[in-house]
Amino acid sequence: MGPTDTARLLPWSSPDGKPCFLVGNGTGYVSRLADEMEEAQLDCAAELIEEAHRILAARAWTPGEIHLLALELATSLANVRRVAESRGARLPVPNDDGPEADEGPSDQDINDEGSVPRLPAEAFG
Repeated sequence: MGPTDTARLLPWSSPDGKPCFLVGNGTGYVSRLADEMEEAQLDCAAELIEEAHRILAARAWTPGEIHLLALELATSLANVRRVAESRGARLPVPNDDGPEADEGPSDQDINDEGSVPRLPAEAFG
């Protein structure tokens, strides 16, 4: 694995339910396939949210319809969570050792008009 290669959680599981990972630079065929599948999963989730709103707004559902909706929402939520985990794991880690990390707001920042008012510690008991 090269220095720029990261393990990517793929949007599908192995036949026995274990997570699948891809190591690479993110430009290959499987990466593009994973991108397309993630996009389809997110689009499906958006459509399902609209469907849920329509079903619930009608207030004329059967227990079976609510059960099916709950199953579909749970599956979609699991897919969206997996996409979020995969994308979050590939975000660059912020460098907390840089010069900006030690710098707080200057007195001018705090006292500027429009800045957020700050309460003294005593105000919180």
